[in-house]
Amino acid sequence: MSNLDPQAAGQMLQGMLQPWHDSIAGPEKSQNEVLHRLLTDYARTEYGKQHGASAIETLEDYRGAFPITTYEAYKPLIDQVMAGDIDVLLWEEPVGWAITRGTTKGESKFIPMTPTDLRMRVSAGRAMMNYVMVKQRFDLFAGVNLNLNFPSVVGTITVGEKEIEYGYSSGIYTKYVSTMTPISSVPSQDEIDELGGGKTIKDWERRFDLAYEKCRDENVTLVGGVCPTAIRFGKYLHKSQGVYPKDLWNTQIMTLGSAPGINTRYQPALKAMYGPAEIREIYGATEGMFGQQMDSKRAWVPNYDMFFFEVATRSGVKMLHEMKPGEMGSIIVSTPILPRYQIGDIIRAFEPPYFRCIGRDKWHTSLRYAWDEIMTFNLDQL
Repeated sequence: MSNLDPQAAGQMLQGMLQPWHDSIAGPEKSQNEVLHRLLTDYARTEYGKQHGASAIETLEDYRGAFPITTYEAYKPLIDQVMAGDIDVLLWEEPVGWAITRGTTKGESKFIPMTPTDLRMRVSAGRAMMNYVMVKQRFDLFAGVNLNLNFPSVVGTITVGEKEIEYGYSSGIYTKYVSTMTPISSVPSQDEIDELGGGKTIKDWERRFDLAYEKCRDENVTLVGGVCPTAIRFGKYLHKSQGVYPKDLWNTQIMTLGSAPGINTRYQPALKAMYGPAEIREIYGATEGMFGQQMDSKRAWVPNYDMFFFEVATRSGVKMLHEMKPGEMGSIIVSTPILPRYQIGDIIRAFEPPYFRCIGRDKWHTSLRYAWDEIMTFNLDQL
């Protein structure tokens, strides 16, 4: 997009960013609007009808009607959807099935992805878009995004008489939604998928070789994806080609997710391999893209205009935007697919509107976070 007019680009980006900025300025109003929009959709599903979604008017009604639910509790309903009983949990046909890279009791989670859900995932680009608008670096669009995402198709499973394709959410997102963002991803997701869905070292080396061959003569201005994968790519490039990414490209910004401590624990390695690129954290999961870093403050800001956020804290369940600085809790997200879904992540609040995911919901997570803050000399600073 080297011929992109800066004024036209600015207007386009402003239109995509304004709903987010408005929701940050008024989170209570925005969250109320999101809740009622979600309830309208829930009322079109069997699960929503069973919980009286159409009759709910207040937050108290919602909490009284819909229980906080984990993946294990949702799994029987998801299995029914996979078997073809779509209306149990969805009001539109899924366009793909995403699996987690992690495990739940030793097994990957399967999450349906719908057209509405995919359109919302374009919000991950807000970190990059906000950077471009603030810095007026429209030349970023003259380059390409180094695509290190996971495959969108890993395999198939037989459910009843149907063969269902499944893959990783980052790959599915790139395949379906990247056309809506003003920068091209190289290699294409189809090219990555052609290499198969293996997870061995050799499989990843083949993907890394593809990324190098496709991008070595390109102007890579953006690197987006999974933080540990970006680090593995940098190490492999040095091992196989004798160069680091910074020796090939003048990367402006890295938008990375899938690991706590991207701006602290991982920052030295990223800077050493990719150079002085800006780092912007994305907070998301297989179930959705929930927030992204807005500025140089090293924490992400929620997508209050898209998802409904609650947190289970020591003092009870409260809205995410009601948390006080220093307070922690287990996040509960209502998505277009899953009402009141407890992901299993611990969130730490800073000054509004900033948050960090500090790890999984385990007894030692807060201790590990405190230790990392000491070792990186960050000491809970933004």
